[in-house]
Amino acid sequence: MTTLIESEEHKALREAVAAFANKHPRATHSADNRAFWQEAAKLGYIGVNLPEAHGGGGGGITELSLVLEEMGAAGNPLLMMIVSPAICGTVISRFGTEAQKREWLPALADGSRLMAFGITEPDAGSNSHRITTTARRDGTDWLLTGRKVFVSGVDIADATLVVGRTEDARTGKLKPCLFIVPRDAEGFQRRPIDMELNAVEKQFELVLDDVRLPADALVGDEDAGLLQLFAGLNPERIMTAAFAIGMGRHALARAVEYARERTVWNAPIGSHQAIAHPLAQAHIDLELARLMMQKAAHLYDAGDDMGAGEAANMAKYAAAEACVKAVDQAVHTLGGNGLTREYGLASLVTAARVSRIAPVSREMILNYVSHQTLGLPKSY
Repeated sequence: MTTLIESEEHKALREAVAAFANKHPRATHSADNRAFWQEAAKLGYIGVNLPEAHGGGGGGITELSLVLEEMGAAGNPLLMMIVSPAICGTVISRFGTEAQKREWLPALADGSRLMAFGITEPDAGSNSHRITTTARRDGTDWLLTGRKVFVSGVDIADATLVVGRTEDARTGKLKPCLFIVPRDAEGFQRRPIDMELNAVEKQFELVLDDVRLPADALVGDEDAGLLQLFAGLNPERIMTAAFAIGMGRHALARAVEYARERTVWNAPIGSHQAIAHPLAQAHIDLELARLMMQKAAHLYDAGDDMGAGEAANMAKYAAAEACVKAVDQAVHTLGGNGLTREYGLASLVTAARVSRIAPVSREMILNYVSHQTLGLPKSY
């Protein structure tokens, strides 16, 4: 894929990550995944977006999304990159106290610690205004109570950044706040969700039963509310786009290789337009999605949160659609071989659809664009 709008430094980073990820065996178990994570962290890839003053690379979401995309294209995506450095690392670096930055950012960057992110609830879905996990003061402490679902990697994370709600003393209304909950906190329980998705990182339901947290577990300003929350959600959408584009590229590369080599009636099947044209269309769609992802990352790194919000949603939508189509066409190109374990494409059919659903569905993105961008009335 072309990289015409990237700097020479970005091109060099892309090549270095691709070389590293392609040499590493595909992670199929959590131990392999963890080893890959730690090796990537030692090379500076995991914390490339975090501040240099706290052990990171001093880059931004532009660089981090590039890293994840190339890992995905090599068949070795790291899902927790979306969560630990992109969401949690960004929120802490932007809004955390100096003590929180010193405690967490160097460890997130060097791979010695991981952080999960809990926002989704059984009854709230995509509506962050209906979150029922609440925090109430008890002296100088907080007591956090509620439930979360579809939280990735809680079993391997040292803490979870949980989105709760506190009461605004001025209005009496609840507003969102973010709390760092250690994995061994009393009253903090996790239960694995039985998923058919074949992924190394597991999904969990969380129960928080009056989890007592010190005052310094609160990240940022208690009154900042949605500003802090969406500071993490825009990078999440951009990184999900990178994850999807990488997966789509990986599937497309396998299909192109097969179409070049598989011969029927004395000609490679890739010489037939019925095979070649859909693969070309998949390539075009992935390229277009990447351009929007790069725009979103650039806007976010430039501090334009509003512009980044629109572009990040569009990038996530475009990348998910392109990924699903690329994977589907790759499997179709290989025919029966596309469903065998040998070629490793069948498992991507389910994984590709996740990018359409999470962290926000394509329908909610269309709602956002129709309302925020086009100025149409809200339907909800």
